[in-house]
Amino acid sequence: MDYNFKEIEENWQKIWDKEGFFRVDSGSSKPKFYLLEMFPYPSGKIHMGHVRNYTIGDVFARYKIMQGFNVMHPMGFDAFGQPAENAAIKNKADPRIWTLKCIEDMRAELKKMGFSYDWKREVSTCLPDYYKWNQWIFLKMFERGLAYKRSANVNWCPDCQTTLANEEVIDGNCWRCKKEVIQKELEQWFLKITDYKQRLLEDLDKLIYWPERVVTMQKNWLGKSEGVEIYFKFKDSAKTISVFTTRVDTIFGATYVVLAPEHPLLKDIIKGKPQEKQVLEFIKQAGKKTKIVRTSADVKKEGIFSGAFAINPVNNEEIPIWVADYVLMEYGSGAIMAVPAHDQRDFLFAKEHKLAIKIVIQEAGKNQKAEDLSQAYEGDGKQVNSAQFDGLSNQEAKIKIAQWMEETSIGKRREHWRLRDWLISRQRFWGTPIPVIYCKKCGIVPVPEDDLPVELPKKAPFTGTGGSPLAKVESFVNVACPNPKCKSPARRETDTMATFFDSSWYFLRYCSPDSKGAIFNKEDADYWMPVDQYIGGIEHAVLHLLYSRFFTKFLNDLGLINFDEPFQKLLTQGMVLKDGEVMSKSRGNIVDPDGMIKEFGADALRLYILFAAPPEDQMEWSQQGVTGADRFLKRVQRFLEKVLLIQEKASELVNAAGSDNEKILKRKTEQTIKKVTEDIEAFKFNTAIASIMELVNEFYRLSEKIENYTFLEKVVRKVILLLSPFAPHIAEEMWERLGNSESILKAKWPGFDPELIKEDSINYVIQINGKVRSKVQVPSDISEEELKKTVLEDDKTKAWIAGKEVKKFIVVAGRLVNIVI
Repeated sequence: MDYNFKEIEENWQKIWDKEGFFRVDSGSSKPKFYLLEMFPYPSGKIHMGHVRNYTIGDVFARYKIMQGFNVMHPMGFDAFGQPAENAAIKNKADPRIWTLKCIEDMRAELKKMGFSYDWKREVSTCLPDYYKWNQWIFLKMFERGLAYKRSANVNWCPDCQTTLANEEVIDGNCWRCKKEVIQKELEQWFLKITDYKQRLLEDLDKLIYWPERVVTMQKNWLGKSEGVEIYFKFKDSAKTISVFTTRVDTIFGATYVVLAPEHPLLKDIIKGKPQEKQVLEFIKQAGKKTKIVRTSADVKKEGIFSGAFAINPVNNEEIPIWVADYVLMEYGSGAIMAVPAHDQRDFLFAKEHKLAIKIVIQEAGKNQKAEDLSQAYEGDGKQVNSAQFDGLSNQEAKIKIAQWMEETSIGKRREHWRLRDWLISRQRFWGTPIPVIYCKKCGIVPVPEDDLPVELPKKAPFTGTGGSPLAKVESFVNVACPNPKCKSPARRETDTMATFFDSSWYFLRYCSPDSKGAIFNKEDADYWMPVDQYIGGIEHAVLHLLYSRFFTKFLNDLGLINFDEPFQKLLTQGMVLKDGEVMSKSRGNIVDPDGMIKEFGADALRLYILFAAPPEDQMEWSQQGVTGADRFLKRVQRFLEKVLLIQEKASELVNAAGSDNEKILKRKTEQTIKKVTEDIEAFKFNTAIASIMELVNEFYRLSEKIENYTFLEKVVRKVILLLSPFAPHIAEEMWERLGNSESILKAKWPGFDPELIKEDSINYVIQINGKVRSKVQVPSDISEEELKKTVLEDDKTKAWIAGKEVKKFIVVAGRLVNIVI
C-alpha cells in the first residue's frame, strides 16, 4: 500500500513539536553539537536554495542526535532590509506588518519540510529585544574608538533623495525611478575593522575545516601586500604625491602617474591650466559611475590629461599626471604609478592615449623593444634601463631599490592592506537606529545604555522620495541632550545600520535568546560556542563571514566570550539552477517548494535535492528527479510491507541463520552502514543515498531466497535507521509499523562490524606502463608476495611483459597494481 504522505508528515511534525524533540538546554550530560545554517531574509516564501541549504543541515543534525549528541539547531530571520521598505513604499504599508507576516508564512513553510529546529530559540532581528543589542555593541565600539563618523561618497538618486546600494544602480540609473544616479559625499558612520586586520589574517590559519576557496577569498579581501611608498614631486611645486607599489623593480619604467578623480590634490594642480574645464567635467562624469563599473575588467577605462607633471624621483624625468576612472581613493593613496611595459592595464591605457612605454625588465633570452610589444611583460627577468641596478634579477632589484629609496628618502617600505573600514550608515527606515544624539553644545553624545533600545517610531511617511523617513518624524528626531548637565534641545541620528551588522553576532543570541539583562548568558555561550558546523552560500564567503569573525574577536576583547573564531567547520553549498540558470522571478524559472510538497511530500523533495548533486556543487533542477525519489520511497515502503507479511507467517519459517544469501546480504548491510556513516560525515549525501538504494535493491534480489525473518527484520530496521536523516517522516512511520513505541530519534545510529565488511575476494586492476591491460580476482587476505606471483602468472599480463624486465611492481590503494616495464 502507498502511504498518505500528507497525513504522515503532518502527524509526525505535530508529534515532534508536542514532545519537544528538538528543544535542548545547556544542562545536558551529552556532548554538545551546535549546527547552524545561515538564517534567511523573510521574503514571505522559501525557495529551492533555502530547501537545499536547510535540508543539508537537517540531515546532519538528525544524524548527530542519533549519535548521542546534545544538538542545538536553531532558526531565525534576518528581518531588516530594503525589500520591506520598498514594499511599504509600493503598497503604502507598515514594514513591520509586512515583515512579520512574511516571517509567519516562511516559518510555516519551513515546518512543512520537517526541519529539526528548536523554535523556542527563534530570533528576528527587526524586534527591539534583538536590535537593542546591536545598539549596545555599537556603543561599546564607540567607547573604544572603533565606531566613528566621517564623510564618504555614496550612490545618490537626486530624484528619490536617497542612497542606493551598488546592486540598485542599473546602467548608471536608479532601479526605481530610472533617473541618473550620482556620487554624493555624506557624513557616514564607520566601524574600524582595520584595527583587527592582522588578527583576521593570522587566524585564518586556525580555520583548518573551512573550504580553501573561502580562506583564499578572505585573504584576498584583506589584501595584505608588502611594497614601497614612493614620493613623486610635482613639477614647479613643493607638493608630493605618495604612490604605493609592490613592483618597485619597475619604477624606472614609470612613464606617467594616474590620480583618482576624487584625489584631494587634483583640483589644486589643474587650477588655471588650459585643461581645467575638461578635467572638472571628467570628474563630474566619473562621479556618476559606481565603483563596480569603474573597476570592472569588462568596461573601457576612461582618462584625461590633467595638464600637470610629476618628477620620477629615481631618474628626475618629467612624467604626465593623468586622471582615470579606474583609480579609486579607497585603494592605496588614490594614485598609481603607471608602468605600461610591465602592467597590462597600464599598457592598454598607454596605447589608447599614445603614452610612452619603457622596458626595464627583459625576459631571459630576449631583447624586446618597446615599439614591438603586443602586451605587457609581467614576469621575472633582468633589470635594464635601471641605472645602477642594470643586470640584477628583478627579484633582487626589488630589495636593493627599496633599500636605496629609504637611504635617499625618496620612498619607504611599508605594508598595504586592501581592507577598508566598514561603512554601516544607511539612509533607510527599516534598520537598527544608530544610538547617537547630536547636541550643539556637547557634540556627538551616545545614547545612555539605560535608554536602549532606541526604537523605530510606529509611524513614518513612506513616499520613496525626500530622504530617510526617520528624518521626517519630529517626535523621533527632536530630543533633549542626554548629558545630565546639559539637557539642551538636540536631535537624533536618523541613519540606520547596515543589515550585515545584525547578522554578525546572531549565532551568539541563539545561545540565550530570552536574555533580558545581557546580550547573551555567558555560561550558555561558553557551553554552546563556537558553532561546530556552519552552512551557507558561497556568496557570503567574504562580507558576512569576515564581519562575524570581527565581531567575535571584539566580544572576546570585552571578556564576554572565551574564543575568538565563531565557526569551527564551514560548508558552502552550491546554487540551484533550472535550465542552466539560477532560479529567479525575473527569469521566470522559479519552482515553488510548496507545490512540490503538495504533489510529492517533503521527504521526496528532501531526498531528491540531496541526491541530485554533492552539496558544494551547483544543482540542476529536474522534476523527473523528484518523481524518481518518490518512486524509491514507495519501493522502501513496499519492502517493509513485505517483511511485515513475512512476520505474520514467522512461525512457519526456519529461523536458523547461515545461508550463503544471508551472508551476502549481511555483508552488504554492514558495508552500507560504514559507507553511509562516512559519507554523512563528509557531506557526501548523494553517494550515501545511492548506497541505501543499492542495499534496498540487494534486499529485493535476495529476500525471496532467505527464510530467516529475524534476520530480514534486522536488515529492514537498519535500512530505516540509515534513511531517517534524509526522509524523516516516512522513516518514523515505518519505524512505528515495526512495533517501536518510541521515536526513531531516540534510536541509536547503527554501527558496523569491521570483520563482517571484509570480502572473501577482491578484484585487482592491472596497469602496465599506465594503461589497463588485465584484472585478477584474488582472496581478500592475500599477501603482497602472493599477489605479485598471481599477477605475473596471469595470461594477459604475461603476454604484455613477455621478454621485458619488470622495473617496478606497485600496489596502489589496495585495488590497483601498477607495473612498469
